Amino acid sequence: MNDTLVPRIPLGEWVDTFVDWMTTTFRPLFRFVKDVLVGIYDGLDTILSSPPFWVVALALAALALLAKGWKLALGSLVGFVVIAGVDQWDNAMDTLALVLLSAVLALVVAIPLGIWAARNDRVSTVVRPVLDFMQTMPAFVYLIPTVVIFLTGPVPGIIATIIFAMAPGVRFTELGIRQVDKEVVEAGQAFGSTPGRILRQIQLPLALPTIMAGVNQVIMLSLSMVVIAGMVGAGGLGNDVVAALQRVNVALGFEAGLAVVILAMFLDRVTSALGDRAPVSRALAAARV
Repeated sequence: MNDTLVPRIPLGEWVDTFVDWMTTTFRPLFRFVKDVLVGIYDGLDTILSSPPFWVVALALAALALLAKGWKLALGSLVGFVVIAGVDQWDNAMDTLALVLLSAVLALVVAIPLGIWAARNDRVSTVVRPVLDFMQTMPAFVYLIPTVVIFLTGPVPGIIATIIFAMAPGVRFTELGIRQVDKEVVEAGQAFGSTPGRILRQIQLPLALPTIMAGVNQVIMLSLSMVVIAGMVGAGGLGNDVVAALQRVNVALGFEAGLAVVILAMFLDRVTSALGDRAPVSRALAAARV
């Protein structure tokens, strides 16, 4: 029921008009972006999907071995065999390609923005409410304007995933740099180091464990979003999840969901292990022993 004391604010209509104007005005730019993203995604998907299952599975297991050890490698290999056993391998590789592309693009924006926010309080003040908005907005809402602009397919899923997953990368990067001991930074300044050198050789190395935690969160959110993006034809495991929901197919939903869980566990463990391998993380672990 509308309160007569509060007039109707046509905020939704304004946003709709803005999206229509943007779609019409920047159509050539959006078409170029779509072509580039489709090209990169197709290339990455070909690399993951074209070789035989065992080749890619062993390569990913080797990555887990280098990152953590033989237990993670063995567990990952068993998980990949399960994915192949339920006929979800091709979909899983499509999803992995979407996650990798979306996460990398999100981090390309998030990490520099986090560095800028850490070094400039005004930027931080502006960025924080924007990040709050991005993190609290329901994930499905991001698909609406991206479908209007890019139609269906993997591209709207990629763009929506970048927007949805970017916030933790910014927050963790800013937090990590701000937590660096000021006395260490002042020592670098006393020796005549430039701000850029202090950032590269002091702040970023010391903040790396926190930044890697942000990378982990970006990847996890990317995976959750690309599954939701199956609603707009993004491909991968999301398509089967949506199909299972529409047809109330418990078997298909369980198999696709299990593949998502295995993929999420692999990505989470590998990225966490890479963060633990940072020199600062090793030093802190050694100090606790």
